[in-house]
Amino acid sequence: MARGAEGSQPTPVAAPTAAVAAVAIRRTSLGTHHHTLPGRSRREARIRNVIRREGRGDRGADVRYGLESEPMRARIPAMDETLPGVAGTAAPRRLWLYLLPIAIFAGIGVLLYVGLYRDPTLVPSPLIGKPVPEFALGPVQGREHGLSSRDLRGEITLVNVFASWCVACRDEHPLFLALEREGTIPIHGLNYKDTPNAAAAWLDALGDPYTRIGADLDGRVGLDWGVYGVPETFVVDRNGRIAYKHIGPVTPRVLGETILPLVERLRENG
Repeated sequence: MARGAEGSQPTPVAAPTAAVAAVAIRRTSLGTHHHTLPGRSRREARIRNVIRREGRGDRGADVRYGLESEPMRARIPAMDETLPGVAGTAAPRRLWLYLLPIAIFAGIGVLLYVGLYRDPTLVPSPLIGKPVPEFALGPVQGREHGLSSRDLRGEITLVNVFASWCVACRDEHPLFLALEREGTIPIHGLNYKDTPNAAAAWLDALGDPYTRIGADLDGRVGLDWGVYGVPETFVVDRNGRIAYKHIGPVTPRVLGETILPLVERLRENG
């Protein structure tokens, strides 16, 4: 109640109208809901909440928020449709950020698996069909004949790269001894990065199937031949060209199914 002029009756103050209360409620509710609409401005959030709560029938709200024009009213349904879609794109993007590292690691795992189970004997050699590199090596200690590129012309031969420190070389060595006894094909040795005493002792203990042996002490000739490691075995045709390369120890299967049939074909073709 407010007092009028002195001696007069108090003048009653009008109670808050329902419209004023509604506006107050709307302002409070607008402040609590605008944060749920990511990707749009606070003004758009107010517009959506006013339209939803007022049923688009409050002319006062239309004037206050700039919705009195028909074009603006027409935009509201379209905005209601697009806003949920905009908000929904954040989750797939975040999902990709998590999935991308997993996909990368999975790809690396596949490559490692393939490399682990890949047959190392299938590594191609750029020297296949080309003349053997030019070289000349002295003999291994205690042997009479060394090995050079000139010794690999005129007949089909095998060139076996070996070393006394190579465990796998012991596995294939009996096969070469058998070929030498039967006179199947001449076998020449390339002693790779070995010490003279160790190479001589190894041959004396296990037997010497080689017609000629070159001592590649520093490994340079092996490098020219594209040697990855020992043992490796090459088939060389009578023209001194490399016809085949086998990586790893020669097995009876490789010898019977690949090397010897190739030798026979080379002999038949002259």
